[in-house]
Amino acid sequence: MIFNIEEQPQGILSTVSGRLDTPAAVKAQQEIAPLLEHADQVITLDCKDLEYISSSGLRLFLTIRKEAAAKGGKVIIENINEEIKKVFMMTGFFNLFEIK
Repeated sequence: MIFNIEEQPQGILSTVSGRLDTPAAVKAQQEIAPLLEHADQVITLDCKDLEYISSSGLRLFLTIRKEAAAKGGKVIIENINEEIKKVFMMTGFFNLFEIK
């Protein structure tokens, strides 16, 4: 699992790829520190290369959302595949995030 983070004029773009399972989510907790520092901006999580997400991965997304809400930022999730879309529907994430 990889979180690539890039500053852009409209906010922060993070490309998420691979499997976001429990071991990867533990490692990613440190990798998302720059996202949390810029949580006052628009953070876009591009999930086009995300293959799988576990409950630990969902919790990581919630951490980013919580920090953005506290700092006046916003989180947008885009390009999720059909399998992850089903997980988001079952867990209510479609109600928590702006999903494109």
